[in-house]
Amino acid sequence: MQDLSDEELMARYTGGDSAAFAALFERYAPRLAALFRRALPRHVEVQDLVQQTFLQVHRARHDYQPGRPLRPWVITIALNLRRKRYRTLSKAERELVVDPSESGEAARRGLERREREQALRDALERLRPNQREVIELHWFEGLPFAEVAKITGASLSAVKVRAHRAYEALRGILDPGT
Repeated sequence: MQDLSDEELMARYTGGDSAAFAALFERYAPRLAALFRRALPRHVEVQDLVQQTFLQVHRARHDYQPGRPLRPWVITIALNLRRKRYRTLSKAERELVVDPSESGEAARRGLERREREQALRDALERLRPNQREVIELHWFEGLPFAEVAKITGASLSAVKVRAHRAYEALRGILDPGT
């Protein structure tokens, strides 16, 4: 099944081939885990969110439109779950906690990294939702603007404008002196 495209695997799965679903899970799980880890605190169970994503894929498998790219569809499901989970976290849960196993210089570097990650998450949360979505899909997921436009249902030019405005806003939030 390794030589089949994502779309072919999905077609097989909707036709009843459970091995195709397992192949999709194997293919997408690492990318989805990274997507969740980037935007949520360490204590959040990333694997639970990956499994919830595939549960949603299973439930919505008949809504998938054959011939359309599968990756944006799956990522959209994951982003919706991630947003929902992030909103349920209390402010205290969003706070950074130093890992007690880290000490000295490693702890300082780890704390600085987590502070930067938290600052970026906070900055992204301050963007308008349509701008944040474009940044997540384009920058973090590496999707071209044309694919982002398909996912969001916006025109290509609108997506580019949203991205430009979002990057400008992020610069202002993260480095107000520039």
